[in-house]
Amino acid sequence: MEFCPKCSVLLVMKTKKFGCPKCSYTPQGKVEMKVEEKIKKNPRIEVIDEKNSEMYPVTDYDCKKCKNKKAYFWIQQMRSGDEAESKFYKCTKCKNTVRVDD
Repeated sequence: MEFCPKCSVLLVMKTKKFGCPKCSYTPQGKVEMKVEEKIKKNPRIEVIDEKNSEMYPVTDYDCKKCKNKKAYFWIQQMRSGDEAESKFYKCTKCKNTVRVDD
């Protein structure tokens, strides 16, 4: 790519010759135009299978079914807004889910 020596604007193709679109400068001889593009390789995007992965925090909880000591934990509003939310525990081992209402 070449630029105009007077006003530093990129030379463009006019009818049959290159020239400056701002000040009408026309270079003598051949103008070499070479365009390159460097493409960065994007990092790999991992797809999460929501059925097989648990995105909840793990807390201490005694599972009544398998006696495991760890469970996934989340809170969800099940009733009207003026009532307390429900707590859910899902065992990390047997996947048994328990709802606890306070």
